[in-house]
Amino acid sequence: MSVEIKVPPLGESISEATVSKWLKKEGDSFDIDEPLVEIETEKITLEVSAPSAGILEKIKANEGKDVKVGGILGLINESNGKSRNISTETNISNKKTDDENKLGLSPSVKKMIDENNLDSSKIQTSREDRRLTKGDVINYLDKTKNNDIKTEVKYQSQNQEEIVRMSNIRKTIASRLKDAQNTAAILTTFNEVDMSEIIKIRKAKGDSFFDQNGVKLGFMSFFVKAVISALKEFPAINAEIREDNIIYKNYYNIGIAVGSDKGLVVPVIKNADSLNFGETERIIVDLSNKAHEGKLAMDDLSNGTFTISNGGIYGSMLSTPIINTPQSGILGMHNIQKRPKVVDDKIAIRPIMYLAFSYDHRLVDGKEAVTFLVHIKNLIEDPSEIILGI
Repeated sequence: MSVEIKVPPLGESISEATVSKWLKKEGDSFDIDEPLVEIETEKITLEVSAPSAGILEKIKANEGKDVKVGGILGLINESNGKSRNISTETNISNKKTDDENKLGLSPSVKKMIDENNLDSSKIQTSREDRRLTKGDVINYLDKTKNNDIKTEVKYQSQNQEEIVRMSNIRKTIASRLKDAQNTAAILTTFNEVDMSEIIKIRKAKGDSFFDQNGVKLGFMSFFVKAVISALKEFPAINAEIREDNIIYKNYYNIGIAVGSDKGLVVPVIKNADSLNFGETERIIVDLSNKAHEGKLAMDDLSNGTFTISNGGIYGSMLSTPIINTPQSGILGMHNIQKRPKVVDDKIAIRPIMYLAFSYDHRLVDGKEAVTFLVHIKNLIEDPSEIILGI
């Protein structure tokens, strides 16, 4: 009996995904709920698990193909389930290896064939000794890609250019960033912040914080708390423009920009104003891990009201972050460097971070933006208010 592997619901307003990687080959056996294939939407990559135990009978949607919600990805033969004869699998695998060895495939050609899930016996060779070359594989891909093999091509062309199909996430990043530039009137204001007090707190209380919460006390939780305090003072920065209306939001969902292998994603700390430092740090670690493992759910990325981006972890000294529309502001953190600073009319060496606040000038005036950033600066330099909650 054949069971269909279908594209699951993908979240609000998302009706299409792209098959990014099959985790099983035709003929492979598996248990129920075992991951079979990865699909990629405009926001996340997710695994589609087996609805029943069995054997992957047929792949209906190859890697690179766009599929609709409810579309058929493949077929499962569940007649034997996990009891598939292992010797049969081994013979199939050995036969493929033997065939490849007979053809004398070079390591680079083998790599191309494996990455693109190809059957080497179907590729026509141009050599008299029947050995396959890179050119043979490239020609085969060129001929078959229009026949439902829109694979994310991972090979070098004859002129040494690598052609890689743009992922849905990367296309969405490009589209949204360009849309932000075209729609919002983006301006950026800058300031610097002395990180001395926070560094002292982390050194003095870091070990006890870890013992109590199971995570390190980072800089980000201080900035999340400072941002929330500033948003409460300047509600227009926690608002958005929707057609001819301004939507003021009385909740504080803070997005944290994370660079992953798939591109930039912004998981959201929901109701961040209700969390203490330990809860905030644990959620940040959890969301960051999920982002790097490709396990973010749609809910993790939804309903953010403001975004914080920390280019400092990559060594950035200064940048102008782009608004994560439809939000009205984004705070850019940068690396910490020891710099000379005048303190009580004397030159002192202090750990300084440059801050950048980009805002939508259609909604936020320059005075508000500058004062908003100064508010954050003051709280970071004297964090007693956000620690004590007064």
